[in-house]
Amino acid sequence: MENTTNPEPRLSPKFFFASLFVLVWLITTVTSFLNVVFGVLNKKFPDVLNATYQYGYNSYELSAMRSALATLIVVLPVFLLTSYFWTKLLKGRMGRVDLVIKKWLLYLIVFLASITIVVDLITLVRYFVEGEITTRFLLKVGVTLAVALLIGLYYLHELKDTERRKTVRITCLTLAIVFALSAIVAAFIIIGSPAEQRVLRLDQRRIEDLQSIQSQVVSYWQSKEVLPATFDDLKDPLLNYSIPKDPEFEDGKVYEYRVLGDLSFELCATFAQPLPEGWVENYGGGVFPTTVEKDTAVSYPYYPWPGGTNESWQHEAGRACFERTIDTDIIRPYSDEI
Repeated sequence: MENTTNPEPRLSPKFFFASLFVLVWLITTVTSFLNVVFGVLNKKFPDVLNATYQYGYNSYELSAMRSALATLIVVLPVFLLTSYFWTKLLKGRMGRVDLVIKKWLLYLIVFLASITIVVDLITLVRYFVEGEITTRFLLKVGVTLAVALLIGLYYLHELKDTERRKTVRITCLTLAIVFALSAIVAAFIIIGSPAEQRVLRLDQRRIEDLQSIQSQVVSYWQSKEVLPATFDDLKDPLLNYSIPKDPEFEDGKVYEYRVLGDLSFELCATFAQPLPEGWVENYGGGVFPTTVEKDTAVSYPYYPWPGGTNESWQHEAGRACFERTIDTDIIRPYSDEI
């Protein structure tokens, strides 16, 4: 127990900055933890009213979860070490101003936890009245409520300075570490390992390259009303266009192009993984629709915003080919516009 007998009216810079660090790292840790949990729940339980079923890997889709996960992994140990150091300072001789800072800090944390609980409950009741209760929402409310209660209970016992303080502190700290580690593991399960992320990004690059080549082939046909015979016909230094290379071309992987008819061609590439598919939350501008297809061989896909592909690029692992046929009712030669 800290020594509070006849405290001197002094302020310890060490204790002041330790208290400041505890508050800052606590807020950062809780925020990153909730962002990680919410990101996991958004992927595990997508809301069909706020999502679109899409094909393809989008590197931006999980960027917020990655940032929160990286922050949690780094900041959590920093917060635990800072809290340990701060607790050690409490056991030493403290000045009168130090005790005031301690009380203000603890009351502020308990106050913020109480506000969070009340807002959480108000939000739950509002959504319940609107009939928009979903599994994902209930889990988010439950996690937020549990975090607020855990923090409030921990620091409330610091205020009371009771005999049970040590037991409560250890219990709350243990639960907090278990919750954080569970969130980190769940996030890696959703996101995948760094090696899996690299494989997905390489396949995403291949789709982007094939789309670029397809666009150039269509533009070539619009200009000359004949399909290019080989990739060499598409090279144009005046337009500053060169044929993309497979990101693993040094390992022998190449893009392939073959003319099938007057208006038909085929693009091929070798992929490491099947094309992912699933529900993706919409971001602001929604999703751009694809061009209407008159038959299965006609396809002019556009990216859904902010990324991804549609089913016309669906593929399995290994070599995959995509047959394309130019529909002259949709795409006209440039000469018809003159």
